[in-house]
Parts: sequence; C-alpha cells; structure tokens
Amino acid sequence: MLVSSSLRERSASSIHGPHGVVRGTQSFVGVMAAVWKRPSLTGLELAWRWSFGLIAMGLIWFFAHDAVMVWVLKARDADAVLARGGLVARGTADVLAQLWPLLGAVAAWSVFAGMGRGRVLRRWDPSLRMRRGTVIVLAMVRAYAYAGLVWLWFTLLVAIARSCVWTPMERGIEPAYVPGFAMAVTATLLLFVLWAAVSWILRVAPILAMARGLGPVESLRAATRLAPLKSKLIEINLVMGIVKVALLVLAMVFSACPLPFESVESQTFLACWWTGVGVLYLVASDYFHVVRAGAYEALYRLHGDVTE
Repeated sequence: MLVSSSLRERSASSIHGPHGVVRGTQSFVGVMAAVWKRPSLTGLELAWRWSFGLIAMGLIWFFAHDAVMVWVLKARDADAVLARGGLVARGTADVLAQLWPLLGAVAAWSVFAGMGRGRVLRRWDPSLRMRRGTVIVLAMVRAYAYAGLVWLWFTLLVAIARSCVWTPMERGIEPAYVPGFAMAVTATLLLFVLWAAVSWILRVAPILAMARGLGPVESLRAATRLAPLKSKLIEINLVMGIVKVALLVLAMVFSACPLPFESVESQTFLACWWTGVGVLYLVASDYFHVVRAGAYEALYRLHGDVTE
C-alpha cells in the first residue's frame, strides 16, 4: 500500500510544473509510468473486459448463430453496390428488431464495467471506497449514452450514403463520392469532439462516488461542479481519443505488413499475425483506459473538493 501511495503521489505531482499548474495531459507521463510499473492494474482491466467479451461471443454463437449466418449470406449474395445499400437498410432493420437483446447486452456490459472499473480504481488508490451499485448505474448511463451516440453516427452515415451515393445511382447519375466522404468525416469529427466535451462527466463521476461516498445523482451533480478540472478533463478526453485512433492506425499498418509477401506466406501465418496484432491492440487500448482513469483520479486528488 505504501508503494501504491508513493507511485500515485508521484504521478499526481507531475501535474505541477516548476512554474505552477500545467495542462492536464502533461500529467500523462507520470501516470503512464505509474501504471506501467504496476501491471496488475492493466491485468485487472484486461480480465473484466475479456471475460465479458468471451461470454458475449459464446452467447451470440449459441443463441444467435443462425441469425448472424443469414446476414452474412445476404452480404455474399449482394452483387451490385446499389444492392449493398439495400443490404445496409435491411441489416439495420434486423438489428433494430433485436432491440431488447441489445439493451440487455448493454446492461450486462454495465455490470461488468462497474465491477471491473471499481476494482481497478481501488487497486490504484486503496483509499477509495467500493460503491458497486452506484458505479454500475453510472457505467450503465455512460454505456447507453455511448450507444445512442453510435446509433446517431451510423444513422448520419446511412443518410449521407443515401443522399450522395444510393439515390444518384438510382437516378442514373454520377454518385457524389467526394462530398459524401467530406460530410462523413465532418460528422464523425463533430461527434468525436461532442463526446469528448461531455463524457468526462460520466468518467469522473465514479471517482467522486468512491471518494466521497455519493450516490449516482449526487456524483453526477458533483462532477458538473468541478470548475478547475473541466478544461483539463476535456483535454485528457480529446487526447485519449486521438491516442485510440493512433493505436487503430498502427494496428492497420502492422496488419498490412505481411500483404506484400502474401504469395509466399501461408494462410496460417497470416491468421496468426493478424490475431497477434489484434491482441496487442486490445492490450494497449486497455492500458490507456487505466491511464485515463489514473489521470482523472490524480487530478481530482490535487484539486481536492474545489467546486463551483
């Protein structure tokens, strides 16, 4: 516990520079070092995330195997690009028809996320008190909010594709690919910034609940009143989003590395290579999830209970 406390204090102290308080993301070096020196933190994050993933894949294979295979066959049978537009619409309708199982899956994820993230925070800072019910409810609020954002993003992409590609093709005119891609990128960036600007409330609320012994509503209200931390937490959210995109790009680059030698490499080697790249991406992603939680907790400890 003494080692844990000293590492946490060292990472928190890195937020202060020689001339006073500096930007929130400048604390990342200290927090990253502290998390790297304690691999059990990343191990716990991996354990609860991968446990849910394995259970979810097993349930999908057992209960929804036929439905998934039917959708795959639809994709294989779609020859024309225009037919693929109809395929997306039909696939979206199929997914929405299974709304209740999806809502149940999000609720199950929230239970795993609340329990798992609570244990990670407790391992990072033993002075925090477990608030299982509160953390689970907060995780559920964040999961449903994120699911709504993904639904909005997908709806916008389908609307852009319909107006710029599918409708022109139905009329026999040239599709507007460039404006369509520009609108898709713009919509994605706007939603990315919007989520980074508001989701910090849902990320810091569990820390406040465990530090102050608050309920779900009280912790959310307290999170919105952390005036000195708002800009720093938003900055961390934005940078972490960029880090996740960078990890995804690196994974795509490493996945493409063996392709020039595809003619001399076996399919088994390629499958093993791609599996290894995927595993490394997931491990790195989970590591930075722990770093973000640690940075949030370090910022809160430095500023204490300062509110608006």
